[in-house]
Amino acid sequence: MKAAAIILSGGKSSRMGTNKALLKINEKTNIERIADTLKPLFDDIILVTNNPESYEFLGLKMVKDHYPGMGPLAGVHAGLTHSNYDVNVIVACDMPFVSGELAQTLVRLCSHYDAVVPVINGIQHPLFAVFKKEIAGEVAGSIEEGTLRMKHLLNRLQVLYVTEKELQSYSHFDLEKVFFNMNHPNEYEDAKKWAEADR
Repeated sequence: MKAAAIILSGGKSSRMGTNKALLKINEKTNIERIADTLKPLFDDIILVTNNPESYEFLGLKMVKDHYPGMGPLAGVHAGLTHSNYDVNVIVACDMPFVSGELAQTLVRLCSHYDAVVPVINGIQHPLFAVFKKEIAGEVAGSIEEGTLRMKHLLNRLQVLYVTEKELQSYSHFDLEKVFFNMNHPNEYEDAKKWAEADR
């Protein structure tokens, strides 16, 4: 697919108490699960991290934030800036059940929009979404203004919001699982149980 996947592995993991990306689920680190899901489907995988030594074992292209300490927006900016592709899937590193098929669906919907953002149960998910490379300047502008919430960036863009009903019309996705993210230790325990049941 003529698109890149950008994995954001920033974040302080303060609620989890340890690096979420490197937690193991069924013998694989969370970030390996995500990368292995996306690798067969995307022409390029970019990992945004300010600690590249922790992720050398993945063998992925790694880039650092231009604006360290500025949250997910800085990761989106770094990934888009270094991507060679017009269309890019952004994926947070705390989503162990990411769907490659859903990522491809979002890419296909992107044509005339700056971004495609799923809305599940009324909640926007800009950290499993598609962004065009050309909006990198808009992202930088938001950061430099100190407007660091993803929601504020989206208000400046031409965004296609897709609901769960619309997504299910393309294929049957287990959306609760796909958009599950681990922030607390009990959620990590839930993810391990889920993954074990999938074996």
